[in-house]
Amino acid sequence: MKIIKTENLSVGYENKAVVDGIEISGLKGQVVCLLGPNGAGKTTILRTLSGLLKPVGGTVYINDKAVDEIKKKDLAKQLSVVLTERFSGGLMTVFEVVSMGRYPHTGYLGRLNETDLEKVWEALESVNAEKLSGRYFEELSDGERQKVLVARALVQEPEIIVLDEPTTHLDIRHRLELIEILKKLSKEKNITVILSLHEIDMALKSCDKVVLVKDSKIIGYGIPEDVVDETIIKTLFSIRDANFNNLLGSIEISNLMEPKVFVLGGNGYGSPVYRLLAKYGIGAFTGVIHRNDVDYEIARTMGMGIESEEPFVDISESTYEKAKMNMGKMDILVDTGFPVGTTNRRNIEMVLHALEKGKTVISMRSKDECRRYFGSDSERIINCRLASNIVEIIGKLEKNEYLSKEVKEKRYC
Repeated sequence: MKIIKTENLSVGYENKAVVDGIEISGLKGQVVCLLGPNGAGKTTILRTLSGLLKPVGGTVYINDKAVDEIKKKDLAKQLSVVLTERFSGGLMTVFEVVSMGRYPHTGYLGRLNETDLEKVWEALESVNAEKLSGRYFEELSDGERQKVLVARALVQEPEIIVLDEPTTHLDIRHRLELIEILKKLSKEKNITVILSLHEIDMALKSCDKVVLVKDSKIIGYGIPEDVVDETIIKTLFSIRDANFNNLLGSIEISNLMEPKVFVLGGNGYGSPVYRLLAKYGIGAFTGVIHRNDVDYEIARTMGMGIESEEPFVDISESTYEKAKMNMGKMDILVDTGFPVGTTNRRNIEMVLHALEKGKTVISMRSKDECRRYFGSDSERIINCRLASNIVEIIGKLEKNEYLSKEVKEKRYC
């Protein structure tokens, strides 16, 4: 059942539309998320859905009744709101703040009966905040405050909770905890949650539907797995120097610089090095990576040059030769210490070929492991166990400073 829906809705201020043509809905127990850049109109949409703003055009329906036809007190029993405005609790305790949410169910004087008190405790327990009940609201952390405000909304016993950017100012632990609480409320109490978020990955992994808002219109709406792809996220946020990976749900900074370093990756070992080099403006090429490897996805999203192979097969002669050709254009090879198996063993040969051609080889393997794979040639390899030191080594190599007695003797960092 569609508990909330819109028909040809236009939202805005003073009869001037900010976003129009809004046709969205939410079923009981669904989590619906608005995504879009700052200033796109997400807050205006949420305020209109909540009845705090009148529509410029069209209609919002809750339980098939137009919101502007529902009495305020009745609406408060069906829908509660948590906005971005800072709530000042003064000298009120957490229990008192949450109790304020019972106003639709109390009499004129707002006195709480036994049932009301039980509902307050139930709401606090639902957000894991019962231990905060006796503390002053103003002394709480941002994460604790947000849980309390959700409890205040929950104690209204609504069918719908609307939240405007509830994860703003929260650290990652409290963000995850809050989203988990909202998901739990939607599934266990059958509450429809409508919220706006800035965290793309969190929205895609946690929400049943997404509404993509940009340039005064809805450019995408539906189940995230059906609606969201790499192109639409780049369009939605006007991303220029980065790309979104739909498979991983991550944003990666582009590395389009002329390649100076050939990186041997695999099994995720290459990704930290790719990101490190991009951060310091060092162009890189990678290979040979199998196309089902996370390193392939990261490198592809960053726009790096890649020599790749089909999944689950040994590196072919033609692929290996192409990789050798690209590696030959660079002076430095970085061996990320990837696990070696039958399908990628030729990448070990690449290290030996690089040494044969006089290339500088930096390996993140231990000295013992290098001896096992590269034999006596391992003495010519610069061992570096920390990715952060790779950039320093490359910088010294470019300045011809990597010639100190200490380095000649140890070649290890």
